[in-house]
Amino acid sequence: MAEMPVLVMLWTPLCESCQMIALIIDEIAKEYTGKALCYKLNTDDYPNVATQYAIESIPTMLFFKDGDHKETVTGVVPKATLCTTLDKYVE
Repeated sequence: MAEMPVLVMLWTPLCESCQMIALIIDEIAKEYTGKALCYKLNTDDYPNVATQYAIESIPTMLFFKDGDHKETVTGVVPKATLCTTLDKYVE
């Protein structure tokens, strides 16, 4: 289990919206180095994860703290929205 908050972006390679938000996730990963972990998970490769979290559309970002799923943000949203959500879980 990660000691830091975790942001997981669920995406697929053919999703244009996913490509846009992926760039934002990369920026956040750099900015939150040492404070949070950021991952991208291809739902084509791991469909069971999408099923487990009842994902109906992508991109979807899942936020975890202490191994528990805390929040979900779906769609292309501003970077500030993702940072504000992640900040709730950064100590």
